[in-house]
Amino acid sequence: MKKSKKRHTLNYLLTPDKIFSSFTDITPELLASYRIKALVIDIDNTLAPYEQDLPDEKTLEWFASLSENRIKAALISNNSPERVEKYNSLLSLPAYPNAKKPSTKAILAAMEKMGAAREETAGLGDQLLTDTLAVHRLDMLSLIVPPINDKKSLFFRLKRWLEKPFIKRYHKLHKED
Repeated sequence: MKKSKKRHTLNYLLTPDKIFSSFTDITPELLASYRIKALVIDIDNTLAPYEQDLPDEKTLEWFASLSENRIKAALISNNSPERVEKYNSLLSLPAYPNAKKPSTKAILAAMEKMGAAREETAGLGDQLLTDTLAVHRLDMLSLIVPPINDKKSLFFRLKRWLEKPFIKRYHKLHKED
């Protein structure tokens, strides 16, 4: 995708391209239909709740399916190196803790490591203000899932409140889906 001023409006930057009920709904066949060959993936509340140290069997099977279909993956997390390394210990993926999303630095590093171009890479996460914003800043496809077990702190409640108009906009744009 070519960058343009029109594409970098607030509506574009914060409205996801696709919303799914769960990451497991994102199949290799679906990714192929979008010509996606690589995913940059958030961990917390996207793949697992914060308190889950390791990927469960469902998650391991999903990553195996991606690998079998030659879809590359990397973990991009704002969480600590200890958290990311522990979670990644069974996956052995390229992993980038302390990513400071919506910064794009870790995403670009992951894409370089995977040998993936922007037009064939998508971002998967649960937050519009970090995950969607980061990948849309790079003009990439944003895939969002609802948070698995959302934090109830004032900070997270405020973030979710700020996301609501963009979730509504997504649903208005995708009535037929």
